[in-house]
Amino acid sequence: MTVHELAEIVSGRVVGDRETRIERIADLDNADEGEIAYVENEKLLDAAAESKASCLIVRDGFAAKFPDRTVIEVANPKLAFALIGAALHPPLSREPTIHPTAVVAETADIALTAYVGPNVCVGEYTHVGAYTRLEAGVVLGMNVSVGNDCVLHPNVVLYDGVSIGKGVILHAGVCLGADGFGYVRHDLGYQKFPQIGTVVIEDEVEIGAHSCVDRAALGRTRIGRGTKLDNMVHVGHNCDIGERVVIAAQTGISGSVVIEDDAVIGGQVGFGDHTRVQSGAIIGSKAGILPGKIVRPGVWWGIPVQPLDQYKRMNAHLNRLPQMREELKRLEAEIEEIKKKI
Repeated sequence: MTVHELAEIVSGRVVGDRETRIERIADLDNADEGEIAYVENEKLLDAAAESKASCLIVRDGFAAKFPDRTVIEVANPKLAFALIGAALHPPLSREPTIHPTAVVAETADIALTAYVGPNVCVGEYTHVGAYTRLEAGVVLGMNVSVGNDCVLHPNVVLYDGVSIGKGVILHAGVCLGADGFGYVRHDLGYQKFPQIGTVVIEDEVEIGAHSCVDRAALGRTRIGRGTKLDNMVHVGHNCDIGERVVIAAQTGISGSVVIEDDAVIGGQVGFGDHTRVQSGAIIGSKAGILPGKIVRPGVWWGIPVQPLDQYKRMNAHLNRLPQMREELKRLEAEIEEIKKKI
């Protein structure tokens, strides 16, 4: 595409040769002719000046810093780079087909434009929407609903009754609808609590590889529109995760947790059951949230989780413990000397 065409996609202003043709996106250090890179802040100006990229995406007003270069000025270079990347590198499309090795129930409803890959299994009364891709080894149970324009990568498993919206991406090994971890203790061990609910994944959700979302015991486990889960995230039964939430890798969420819209969760965070994260909260990596805790808007960190300023003060005190121990030993020695003199 030409620089002019790319600029129109991001509502940017071209300075330089509008007809320069761009084939790929690249980073500043490795970009070459026919490639486009972005400059997010002034710290990268020197690297950008040395870059061999045919075009640079820069902040509004930065074009003057790159004389004799072709640039696109925008308000948010990183976002523009992502949009241009999507235009230059569109997702893989497959010809509509059902592979001969796929096993599809007679009552299943597969859109004529869908792709069903090798060794896929589609259960009774299951619906697969238009332009959706089921890659190799995907298993859909009974009464599953998969919306339009979804991509289910290899070995994704959707248990009976699970529903996902349109534009959903499930990476390899994702499992939706396995039984929740619910048991009732009795004299002889544990009685399994009924796990007869479902999982509802709304539009434009993306779930990373080998993540698991458990079905509700009763009712539903929900992940809201536009939410993004990283690899190896576990969502327990009856959780309700809102819209546009981001959750980083290896986070474990116990049952009946509520995470409101636009929350940000770092990696390896552990949630006790029945906690609530309010909209606007940001939780740092490796934090631990006790059962029933309400996490209000702001930045939180630590075990147990606490406001960031409080966590920093506590951490500063902990770092001084060796010094304080030596001071305490010295004071004890001085006190003993005073006692002897008395």
